[in-house]
Amino acid sequence: MSTPSAAPVTARSQVRRRGLMLVLSSPSGAGKSTISKRMLALDANLSMSVSVTTRPMRPGEVDGKDYYFIDKAEFEARVARGELLEHAQVFTNYYGTPKGPVEEALRAGRDVLFDIDWQGTQQLSESAGDDLVRIFILPPSAAELERRLTNRGQDTADVIAHRMAKANDEMSHWSEYDYVIVNEDVEVSVAAVQAILTAERLKRRRQVGLTEFVRALQVGQG
Repeated sequence: MSTPSAAPVTARSQVRRRGLMLVLSSPSGAGKSTISKRMLALDANLSMSVSVTTRPMRPGEVDGKDYYFIDKAEFEARVARGELLEHAQVFTNYYGTPKGPVEEALRAGRDVLFDIDWQGTQQLSESAGDDLVRIFILPPSAAELERRLTNRGQDTADVIAHRMAKANDEMSHWSEYDYVIVNEDVEVSVAAVQAILTAERLKRRRQVGLTEFVRALQVGQG
């Protein structure tokens, strides 16, 4: 009676991948939230980092899913305890990224998507190192950006004017990002983000155990 052969050693069983942090930033209205939602629907290994915020909950939002809604005192306490990877003030509200869930996902080889501004991205850049992939989303024109903000129907004319003024400062930080996408067509932009994510996942430094796997291949050729 023959002895069953051992299961073959494959790249899948030997080479693991550390997760990455995929950042999408843009001026308000340029499309990063729409692109983020499409990416999450298309990629099962990508999850959204849920931020804490002091801003009021909007109609339809769910605490713990869209944001963790907390007051300013609790926000400041979390900053003091070092529990946030990054935090920033946007207009009159505060936003931050809880550290624990992100670190757990990366160790498990899962990728985390961040919808944050340039201030948060700068802070992540200081601590995340090779885990970070930064994409900046630009509108095709200033006129189109204003049209999108108006059509959302969420803000008054004064708020839209303020967002347009702030967009100039936000867009000045485009050169701090690894990739830049002009969002003229959402589906084309989503495809571009997918291509970036695929390439970044295959980078040599993210594949844990690859050196040992290649050595085993070389021994097998002897």
